[in-house]
Amino acid sequence: MSSRHSTVLALLAAASLAGCSAEDVGQLPAVGATINETTVSGISSGAYMAGQFQMAHAKIVTGAAIIAGGPYGCAESAFSGMVIGPFATMLNASKAISGCMQNSMAAWGVPNAALLADKAIARAADGKIDATADVLTDRVYLFSGTNDRTVAPAIVASAVEFYRRLGVPDANIRFVSDMPAGHAFVTETEGASCSTSDQPYIVDCDYDQARDLLTHLLGTIAAPSKTAQGRYVSFDQRPFGEDRNRSGLADTGVVYVPDACRGGGCRVHVAFHGCAQNRETVGDAFVEQTGFARLADTNRLVVLFPQTVVTGNNPQGCWDWWGYTGSDFLTREAPQVRAVAAMLERLGQKAN
Repeated sequence: MSSRHSTVLALLAAASLAGCSAEDVGQLPAVGATINETTVSGISSGAYMAGQFQMAHAKIVTGAAIIAGGPYGCAESAFSGMVIGPFATMLNASKAISGCMQNSMAAWGVPNAALLADKAIARAADGKIDATADVLTDRVYLFSGTNDRTVAPAIVASAVEFYRRLGVPDANIRFVSDMPAGHAFVTETEGASCSTSDQPYIVDCDYDQARDLLTHLLGTIAAPSKTAQGRYVSFDQRPFGEDRNRSGLADTGVVYVPDACRGGGCRVHVAFHGCAQNRETVGDAFVEQTGFARLADTNRLVVLFPQTVVTGNNPQGCWDWWGYTGSDFLTREAPQVRAVAAMLERLGQKAN
């Protein structure tokens, strides 16, 4: 073997070892979490997924934060049931953009919060999601930035009306709509200028959104730690989902486990990133800059950051709120919903 060949092999081996140390991926840890008091949040497509997970698993979800997202079921076309496969997805995608983001279908009554609430109740009656009665005691936080040109404020307002139509009392709903934010997750000190709508979709508006939403969802909470004190654990998502081209899930997800939660008894918050905001696209910006970890440290909270993957039929790495994983995307059997539910079940198992 030539010395040049040996050098190349040595460099490749070193690169391989460096890659392994940079992302040490293992099994999702069992931490004995209290999963029947789970809360969820999400931005953009993650907001829609937060709502979908809340409705599908209302028995264990006690609150949801919808940031720059609309009402549950908004993208489902009235005609999608008449066709199959990609044609249904195309119809839903068209409605998603025009009627659930841009609000250009308002003249046709889209979104119709009352109709969507009725559909949710019917879906629950069919056993496809949990009983909507389980949502009525939930606390719901919703947010729309005044400079958001991606998801119109009227769409988020329709989500507020959706929860009211279900019967969630006004006292349980907090709608923040006066912040000059772009299409982004808002922080007190991190990210771009407040009105920005660009990757990684984190902006500094002198407002701690993570703290505000968790305060509303959980009640009085302790001030955050100065820096994250627990562990960010990268874990293998593959045991929880199907083939990535079917499920749209990345191979690796992240969970934040405070030191106080290693022995069990902590609640779980699931934070869904938005489109073009997964780790594959923006690194750990959403995981580490949104402020959830520091709040988790002081409030006995495990934070789950499930991750999507960029695929040919999902080039922005969005969560499925229009049916690219299949026609069951609004149900308990949706691939992404089932995967996250399985992750929660694992977190709830007795700590090792």
